[in-house]
Amino acid sequence: ASISHEGYSAKPMHSYWDDYWALAGYQAAADLANALGRDADAGRITKEREAFRADLHASIANAVAAHAIDYLPGCAELGDFDPTSTTIALAPAGEQDTLPQDLLRGTFERYWREFVRRRDGDAWQAYTPYEWRTVGSLVRLGWGERAQQAIAFFMQGRRPPEWNQWAEVVGRDARESRFVGDMPHGWVASDFIRSVLDLFAYERERDAALVLAAGVPAAWLDGDGIAVEGLRTPYGRLSYTVRRDGARIRMHVERGDLRVPSGGLVFPLANMDIARVRIDGKAVRVRARELRIRALPADVAIETRRPR
Repeated sequence: ASISHEGYSAKPMHSYWDDYWALAGYQAAADLANALGRDADAGRITKEREAFRADLHASIANAVAAHAIDYLPGCAELGDFDPTSTTIALAPAGEQDTLPQDLLRGTFERYWREFVRRRDGDAWQAYTPYEWRTVGSLVRLGWGERAQQAIAFFMQGRRPPEWNQWAEVVGRDARESRFVGDMPHGWVASDFIRSVLDLFAYERERDAALVLAAGVPAAWLDGDGIAVEGLRTPYGRLSYTVRRDGARIRMHVERGDLRVPSGGLVFPLANMDIARVRIDGKAVRVRARELRIRALPADVAIETRRPR
């Protein structure tokens, strides 16, 4: 039990926020042991991580049953709804595909419904912009349009706008005297940075793939399109461009020092009506509405059907 999650400062709770961070720590320790060639330590830590993960999932299942809820709880005792805390399960803990998918989706579907009510109404008084980290979660769930809507709302919470930063607490009325916490808030800034980077590239644990431009709206591809240069990833520096040319989308991914992950580089095609895809002039098949690149450099041409 702890109060590392501020919502439990009145009484320590068994917070799943702590547990997701523990999983991330186990994984980092195993990776470090592997990098140092300490195979025995890596094996031991991996076994401990898997045992801990099994206990965590059993605890979540028990809490869901005990509280009769249809979302992932924030802590075992309360069964509370806390999606901003649950985001850690997706990143950096990498548990998106091991958690019960109905509970995971239910958590962020409910978050989205409540977000829309707040955004479109005037009954709310304040929020904490730690919520920036939900943008990355929406991208990872394949909800890029929702991520863009959330970005537009959170950008309005800068106080004052010219400072390009957020306080720990953002009030609906910018002129109302209120508690604002730390300002500027470094943790919120890091949530902002991580979520914005997720728009352009993130690591997907289930298949060890690097997912590109999953949160980039279609309108950004018009004209010069987008360009990413030297973005640091676990596989080296990533540089790529994407732009729309009529009914064709053109993408170029540089080699540089980037090592292609075992799952390849993935470009989602879920919202496109695809006619034909070519990589380096050769036709390729698209599976599960994703284009997978396995060699660099790569020139990609995606031909889409024009709307009638």
